[in-house]
Amino acid sequence: MRRRGFWGFGGRGRRRRHRRRRRGIHARTLADLREGESGVLEALNLPEDVALRLMELGFLPGTEIVAGRAAPGGDPRVFRVDGSEIALRRETAVHLHLQVIA
Repeated sequence: MRRRGFWGFGGRGRRRRHRRRRRGIHARTLADLREGESGVLEALNLPEDVALRLMELGFLPGTEIVAGRAAPGGDPRVFRVDGSEIALRRETAVHLHLQVIA
């Protein structure tokens, strides 16, 4: 019989995620960055109108982005781009792909 987590759901997802980080697999999307980590934006896989708005705010391919603080619930999150701080929801941040700076 499968073990259940605290609320009756399978509780294995969190353990796997932490195990991957310990092994040194780097973040690949903006949502994966931890506070203080940075990466270079490679692609925006979003609808055209949303992508254009983010590009107007400074999210251009080749730009360095630094992850800042998150709200108490973890969403939205602040990112520093070209001297500006911009808050993005996780559902948007997962569509911004990065090349992580070591």
